[in-house]
Amino acid sequence: MIDTNLIKENPKSVSEKLALRNYNFNIELFEASETERKKYQTETEDLQAQRKALSKEFGMLKKEGKDDPALSKKIDSMKSDLDKCSSKLSNIQTTLKELLLDIPNLPDESVPTGKNEESNVKIRNFGEPTILKGKDHLEITSMIDTDSANLLAGSRFAVLSGEIAKLQRALITFMLDKAEEHGYTEHYLPMVANTESLTSTGQLPKFSDDLFQLTDDYYLIPTAEVPLTNLYRDQILNINQFPLKLTAHTSCFRSEAGSYGKDTKGLIRQHQFEKVELVQICHPEKSYEALESLTSHAETILKELNLPYQVVELCTGDLGFAAAKTYDLEVWIPSQETFREISSCSNCTDFQARRAKIRFKEDGASKLAHTLNGSALAAGRALIAVIENNFDQNSTIKIPEVLQDYTKFTSIKI
Repeated sequence: MIDTNLIKENPKSVSEKLALRNYNFNIELFEASETERKKYQTETEDLQAQRKALSKEFGMLKKEGKDDPALSKKIDSMKSDLDKCSSKLSNIQTTLKELLLDIPNLPDESVPTGKNEESNVKIRNFGEPTILKGKDHLEITSMIDTDSANLLAGSRFAVLSGEIAKLQRALITFMLDKAEEHGYTEHYLPMVANTESLTSTGQLPKFSDDLFQLTDDYYLIPTAEVPLTNLYRDQILNINQFPLKLTAHTSCFRSEAGSYGKDTKGLIRQHQFEKVELVQICHPEKSYEALESLTSHAETILKELNLPYQVVELCTGDLGFAAAKTYDLEVWIPSQETFREISSCSNCTDFQARRAKIRFKEDGASKLAHTLNGSALAAGRALIAVIENNFDQNSTIKIPEVLQDYTKFTSIKI
């Protein structure tokens, strides 16, 4: 959630920044709602004060054994007025909250301007892409079985078996070990989150269609970013703890609403997938420095796996809802002859912290922390990249050297 003081102080500037994100901010609705809120809040407080004074006066009369029917009637009438006014205040507060929860984070000044992904800027690249003619990961190995998964659960699931299942497990363990090397504390987490947790990190209410809902208040998590960040919800942190660096491997669940027919084959876009997540919570003055380090931590994994990749800075029109600045890591997928996103590393500034009330004390004042997150990495896409970039185009998938201690084999014969 963005700071309402920014809107009140300079609504035009906020509107212009949001327009860079292709978001049409209704200034008139906000200002009208805020005017109404102030009006009913003042009236409610005045009525509460009057009723309290009259009730005190009535209580004193009762103690003296006296009665004042007119005063009693006036108190009852005032209670009715107060209830009506409080109800109007509650309704306008709900309208304002819904309006504010719909507004994305403001882009940082350094973010390139653009309407969509075509304006994203390549920052750097690693490795030499190769072309894989004729075969993708599903055609290379039968140990990725989407037909059986379709029987068990439907489309956009997969059953991994044998050495491919072990290879994915090896990738996940390797990623967690690299995160630990960079100072992240590993967590085991619930893969179910409540409404408050998902609202705090920005998935709700805006992206409810992308979630798998279990009950009225519980959902399967779309990313470990949700539980990791919410570990510190409603807390005032010790500044000496910063930066907090957290990691976890979880299954992630996304309904992929609106992406029908897109990447439905193979492991590119699944309803259930494995991911290792990195989260940092830090001092506001350090968050952009933290973004660079978090991105480099995710890059280290791709480098050690010797997978070709590029780093792309997202433009204003392609930023995620909670992000102020984002770098995407895109790994080379030979069968598609293109780079595909495997990690999105974002500085969410105080956007999530304001929703989640993640604060710290400095100079006697309570301030909002900054939160960051990124994948290190999406294991399914990493698995595809390892298979396709290490296939000899004949009968063997070579296992990257850094994974061989984990897999206990150096190649997979197909």
